[in-house]
Amino acid sequence: MATLSVAGADSTAPKLLVVGGGAREHAILQALARSPQRPRLLCAPGNAGIAELAHVADISADDVPGLVELALNEQVDLVVVGPEGPLVAGLTDALTEVGIACFGPSAAGAQLEGSKAFCKAVMEAAGVPTAGYRVVQTVEEGMEAILSVSDAAAPYPAVIKADGLAAGKGVIIAASEPEARAALEELLVEHRFGTERVVVEEHLVGPEVSLLAICDGVRALPLASAQDYKRIFDGDRGPNTGGMGSYSPVPAIDASRAAELVALVHQPVLDELRHRGIDFHGVLYAGLMLTASGPRVLEFNARFGDPETQAILPRLRTDLVELLAAAAVGGEGLQRVKLEWDTRSAVTVVLASAGYPQSASSGQVITGLETLGAAPGDELYVTHAGTALDPQGRVVTAGGRVLSVTALGSDTVSARRSAYAAAEAIAFEGRQLRRDIAEQVVEHEHA
Repeated sequence: MATLSVAGADSTAPKLLVVGGGAREHAILQALARSPQRPRLLCAPGNAGIAELAHVADISADDVPGLVELALNEQVDLVVVGPEGPLVAGLTDALTEVGIACFGPSAAGAQLEGSKAFCKAVMEAAGVPTAGYRVVQTVEEGMEAILSVSDAAAPYPAVIKADGLAAGKGVIIAASEPEARAALEELLVEHRFGTERVVVEEHLVGPEVSLLAICDGVRALPLASAQDYKRIFDGDRGPNTGGMGSYSPVPAIDASRAAELVALVHQPVLDELRHRGIDFHGVLYAGLMLTASGPRVLEFNARFGDPETQAILPRLRTDLVELLAAAAVGGEGLQRVKLEWDTRSAVTVVLASAGYPQSASSGQVITGLETLGAAPGDELYVTHAGTALDPQGRVVTAGGRVLSVTALGSDTVSARRSAYAAAEAIAFEGRQLRRDIAEQVVEHEHA
């Protein structure tokens, strides 16, 4: 692992390159910019909002040779990788070969997200509680697996997952035999997402929570808890998306409970990876379901979550530059980092374009960004995802998820009110948003 000396007050500020162009990367850059080290910030490829905060380079997040060349030419001290694609493609490995530190796992470690089957095998070997499963390659194998992993008398709903990367859209919860067969045919016959096999899982019931941990190859340090909303419509209806909103913290997951969960699920996975010769440096993101029989892992991701990051990082008061550098370098650095959190709540609302998630529209002018303000005592963060500048210099839509609006408030009620007020002030043709983000928390707080 490359070494990294984080600059102090009397030396040149560190230069960081953030890879990606979404709201997650914008949130990371906002948090890095708050560092007392005053880092010099680069981003590739960035977007219209990121360009106001960092120097952007028109290099795709999937262009591994181009990103390595950029990091070398700019003499970057640390690369922070946002999306999973470049990690699975080996960007960290390529940067390490040329002596540049990278926050993000190697291609081998990123297979936790790149392959659902690999992830399940690691969890099984590590003794991590998860849903029963089978890996299949044909439709008929899949139909048989549904009966074997669940109660044969009541096998539906059934969970069917594409084995490879699917931008958060590769999980299908089939309510009936016809739906299950159609999903298996879509994945294994039509090869949507390019998958050759799928994981059929037992359907679990309970509240979901996202718990991310910063890892230095040896230990895992939990971040604040969050919950995201994957379905496009209120009430968790409609198809899965990359995420339509989030909030932090989850009331049931305080610091001590987070530490317990990390010891139960994150640390055993880190240990199993090390047993396989893989030192995992980066974010280990556990999607958990809190079932009646205890927590179960739904999936692991190998990077910051989106939109969880937009709700988590505004609450972080620890220097993010120091935190990420300590994890990337390894050794004893992460042991010395103490995480401090704003006690306020954060609520994030995602604004998506017309047709999302099946398609995305572009070129619609976005208005209202210049008028935003938070309620007294609150803070507001707007992060860009699918945005660009048109020839007239106006901010326009350029993707499925367009913007995230995050508010910090004294409680969830206040944060939610400010986030939705800001979301309502932003307009573009075909705008979509969920109206029930953190609604259950508010109802619980006032019960």
